[in-house]
Amino acid sequence: MKRAFDIIMSLFFICAFALPMLAIAILVKVTSKGPVLYWSDRIGTDNKIFKMPKFRTMKINTPAVATHLLSNPKQYLTRVGKFLRRSSLDELPQLLSILKGDMSFVGPRPALFNQDDLIQLRTKKGIHKLTPGLTGWAQINGRDELPIPVKVEFDEYYMKHRSFLFDLKILWLTLLKVLRKEGITH
Repeated sequence: MKRAFDIIMSLFFICAFALPMLAIAILVKVTSKGPVLYWSDRIGTDNKIFKMPKFRTMKINTPAVATHLLSNPKQYLTRVGKFLRRSSLDELPQLLSILKGDMSFVGPRPALFNQDDLIQLRTKKGIHKLTPGLTGWAQINGRDELPIPVKVEFDEYYMKHRSFLFDLKILWLTLLKVLRKEGITH
């Protein structure tokens, strides 16, 4: 049922947001050098690497590390990058990853390929078996602000309590967080 929901809803949102996504793509292209999309190597189900698309919000010379590890992340943001991140519009291309099956709407947020500490903790607890999500229980309980062990605790809680209704609750709470711009550091 979860996969059917992901397919139907991702198709719906791709159609519904086609024009806004086109406008964002044009805006990214005309305001900065480089490609419209940034393809990030992420850890998927069973720790397999997949390419996750986002609208590019950082300059093309930005180091490939988690944003919070950069000494001054604001220096790397493009002119529209801050807005896209604060509004979470940079995440819209991930609808393609959901449609493809690399991601789900709800699950643990996919780790960067080089976040070894997060990957190891998730693997130890069996969380690596889950399909990563556009949003998740950890996302609505702190997002970028959570230390990795706490994030993994939330991921484990999700794994042990997941259900269709819990997913709907997480999606609803995510919408509220995005509208309030809560938990976004950059």
